[in-house]
Amino acid sequence: QVQLVESGGGLVQAGGSLRLSCAASGRTFGDYAMGWFRQAPGKEREFVAAISSSGGTTYYTDSVKGRFTISRDNAKATAYLQMNSLKAEDTAIYYCAARYYRGILYHEREYDYWGQGTQVTVSS
Repeated sequence: QVQLVESGGGLVQAGGSLRLSCAASGRTFGDYAMGWFRQAPGKEREFVAAISSSGGTTYYTDSVKGRFTISRDNAKATAYLQMNSLKAEDTAIYYCAARYYRGILYHEREYDYWGQGTQVTVSS
């Protein structure tokens, strides 16, 4: 199993940047596919970005393409979400997720480990 702890959330102005971190402990981090999801009040949790276990493949939802970058440092057992040009619509609780899988996963139902989330608020 793996435990995930998100950090880096906060309050930023529209157009600003934040970098979220997801620190993992447990089984070998390089064997886990990782993803980022977000949930705004009154809405279902939605996919944001995913990265393969090796870091060689990434995928993003259309609304964040060109603004967000997912990455990972397997030596540090940490995944990141760099968020630039933030918009008010990005306001949500952001969650990292993992599954022991040597590849990339795109769907929420495929992930079985979740962090507690970190709040991102973008003010206008």
